[in-house]
Amino acid sequence: MLPMDDALRARAAKIRMLVLDVDGVLTDGKLYFDHAGNELKAFNTRDGLGMKALQRSGIEVAVITGRKSEAVSHRMAQLEIQHVYQGREDKLNAFLHLLELTGLEASQVCFAGDDWIDLPLLLRVGLAVSVADGEERVKEHAHWITQRNGGDGAVREICNLILAAQGKDQAIMDEILSA
Repeated sequence: MLPMDDALRARAAKIRMLVLDVDGVLTDGKLYFDHAGNELKAFNTRDGLGMKALQRSGIEVAVITGRKSEAVSHRMAQLEIQHVYQGREDKLNAFLHLLELTGLEASQVCFAGDDWIDLPLLLRVGLAVSVADGEERVKEHAHWITQRNGGDGAVREICNLILAAQGKDQAIMDEILSA
């Protein structure tokens, strides 16, 4: 069980959607290219399992990223994530559209970011998270900072936090163990 104080637990208990940056949060933030110039990204499978657990628990997952990548499209399709905004350097407009589309309030959203471009969202959501290796100014505005770096299981930590705060983690474990 993750250690969390009452304020963090209260914030995480209200979350109905997790919104993630990609580069630096779902990935290590490095840009990899093959010999033909195609961009490659590595995603952590534990992060994927955590996102699926949230979805099974009725918590939506979305992505808002400043870059466009076929790798992101492919991975999000594998995870059945419907709300994917790519090439959105103005992440706030994408976020406002997402709220309008889903009918959620900003206070019901957890956003995880790692760099300055993420600050407008971090300042508006109910639970603002930075990864351990996020920029210092980003971490200053976060309600919670993961122990793991982006691309190295940080998203799984966030998923586990939300599930634990809502008392849904044991139900996921029971479901897995009963299979």
